[in-house]
Amino acid sequence: MLKWFPNSVTSASGENLLVHHLPRFFKAWPDLNESRPYLYGWLAGYFAADGCVAADGTVILNSAKRENLEFVRAVCTRLGIGTYGITSQNRRGIDGRMSDIFRVHLVNEDLTSEFFLIPTHQERFDAANKQFARRGWVVQSVERTDRIEEVFCAEVDDGHAFTLADNILTGNCFGCGVGGDVIKFVQEIDGTSFTETVERLAEKFGVELHYEEGGPARPSGGPQRPRLVEAHKLTAAWYAEQLATPDAMTARQFLDQRGFDKDAAEHFGVGFSPRGGEELVKYLKQKGFTDAELVSAGLAGDNNRGLYDKFRGRLMWPIRDSSADVIGFGARRIFEDDRIEAKYLNTAETPIYKKSQVLYGIDLARREIARGSQAVIVEGYTDVMACHLSGVKTAVATCGTAFGDDHARVIRRLLQDHDEFRGEVIFTFDGDAAGQKAALRAFEGDQNFAGQTYVAVEPSGLDPCDLRLQQGDAAVRELVARRVPLYRFVLANVVERYDLDRADGRVDALREAAKLVRAIRDRSKVDAFARELAGMIGIDPVDVQREVRRAANREQAAAAAAPGAPVAPSGPQGLPDPRDPRFLLEREALKLVVQHPAIVGPTLGEVSDEDFTHPAYKAVWAVVTLAGGVAAADAMWASRLQANTADERVQSLLSALSVEPLPTKQEPTAEYAAVYVHRLRELTALRRIADLKSKLQRTNPVEEATEYNRMFGELVALEQHRRTLRELAMDPS
Repeated sequence: MLKWFPNSVTSASGENLLVHHLPRFFKAWPDLNESRPYLYGWLAGYFAADGCVAADGTVILNSAKRENLEFVRAVCTRLGIGTYGITSQNRRGIDGRMSDIFRVHLVNEDLTSEFFLIPTHQERFDAANKQFARRGWVVQSVERTDRIEEVFCAEVDDGHAFTLADNILTGNCFGCGVGGDVIKFVQEIDGTSFTETVERLAEKFGVELHYEEGGPARPSGGPQRPRLVEAHKLTAAWYAEQLATPDAMTARQFLDQRGFDKDAAEHFGVGFSPRGGEELVKYLKQKGFTDAELVSAGLAGDNNRGLYDKFRGRLMWPIRDSSADVIGFGARRIFEDDRIEAKYLNTAETPIYKKSQVLYGIDLARREIARGSQAVIVEGYTDVMACHLSGVKTAVATCGTAFGDDHARVIRRLLQDHDEFRGEVIFTFDGDAAGQKAALRAFEGDQNFAGQTYVAVEPSGLDPCDLRLQQGDAAVRELVARRVPLYRFVLANVVERYDLDRADGRVDALREAAKLVRAIRDRSKVDAFARELAGMIGIDPVDVQREVRRAANREQAAAAAAPGAPVAPSGPQGLPDPRDPRFLLEREALKLVVQHPAIVGPTLGEVSDEDFTHPAYKAVWAVVTLAGGVAAADAMWASRLQANTADERVQSLLSALSVEPLPTKQEPTAEYAAVYVHRLRELTALRRIADLKSKLQRTNPVEEATEYNRMFGELVALEQHRRTLRELAMDPS
């Protein structure tokens, strides 16, 4: 281990060898600012104490404290070692008591044999099969040239991943095994969907897209977007140049007083808008932009005397979208005689800037958010700067508006936040009344995320910028590490308003908090929240659950009493509601089976009754199977299906499925049918993944190592199967 601790020395004491200046204790956290060799040595020692390498080579680190593994993940991030999310398991100890144990998996490809200090660990690691499968890049042609073409990888940072000559046979990255085309590359880099990626590339290179059935194109700024983006790009560079002028002394002092030097300003593109009022307009007109373009971009205003600069005498932050295009600006008041009192001004709504969809810092944070499955939401531009410079590179901020549903969709896309991959969303708020109100708003939007939401509040009330300035980078990282679940923070704030020493205070606190618990749409979480609320107030959990039900009844009664209250739709007894979104894919797939058996037939080979969850749809599939499947379909197919069942409800459902129109104006094709079949099978895969994860959490990985590793391998295979189905649904051709 001495190679990792260059300042250590050895001495002899009899037959013993003493090593001096090693870490005091491997379970005492080192400073993250220590040298990389030191941190690597600490991690190796920690792993030797509490880690294990499974028989199949899986590298696992266990701890009774979640925060220990969170720190380990922070160290791994500093060292460039990938980790999977932290999982937990409740187990019985030798004293018979139940307790939680936490686990994190390290990515084998980021480790070397010398990391392992225990021979058994090293042998298992070396024996693990780490070969990558071919991913599908195809070399179309090869021509000899004097140049060496560098090939960049969406997964590997810092420089090219390989040269084409290195990997001419597969085109895959040796660093991570990933391959694909330009669309796949942009999807991985920007965290965008297939459709959004195609739209962005078409927009960037002037390709006109035609949407099937006249489907709506995304609101992206239209044909003028390239000009507006170019105007913003030039403006951002011009503002950055102005920051170095004598007139910008106050702006530079503002940054310096908040701990941001020249390098920080350049990294974030911070600039200065001159006070004159027409300098930017003149500059952009010289570059060929018209008055209409400058006004449309939000960079200039128009009065009776002509155009004027929209931002004057302010510190400027360029706001970029996830593809790093500048689309707007945030402007901070720095002069006392500024006639506009507002501390911050932001670009108004323009064809390319929609504040409800924009997050400052998303261009810098997007990859870290996707890689770490964590997003930190702060309140201002300087907070984002402070977080990134402190090592919290997943920080973003809204721009002049509260965090809303559209912002949540952006974060969810980057987090890949859905039922099987649950990320972390951490909100930072001030500890004052305004911060508590913001936390309540975030709690109301909590259900936008499948993953877990947290809140990080500094007890002293300092925001990340001031915290870094007063206590250093480590304090900002500690703020994020000390996060608490958002629901617990909100419930505690509600309960603290009441005197819990009084019986009426406890009753009032219960009634108020029960309304929040009732609002949770995920019913599986309600009982857990109710139990925690009972502990906060100091009453029986049964009483809390009863009050939650009462809150639900009061809400339903109020809704029923409201004039014009909608009536819930209902179908025939035992039959599903055609509009129920839970079973929409099942219904559409069966409509194709009944109405167009020849078209859907080629993709039905792997479909079974497990793909149908509603009993009525499962019964219809059983009738299809009994009739010989779609291969036996003829001109009387629909009538024969009805003749194969005596159940009048199933006959009624078959009649409905045979005449109900498909959600397309065109004649369905094999590709159209394949989308529904692949999506149906993907839902089945998701259900199997959820079941398997539940079993994994109940399995002891030490006492039942063989079974645990078998299920873990099955889970990996299922995840790959699900991703394949998703890709097939996105591109059925």
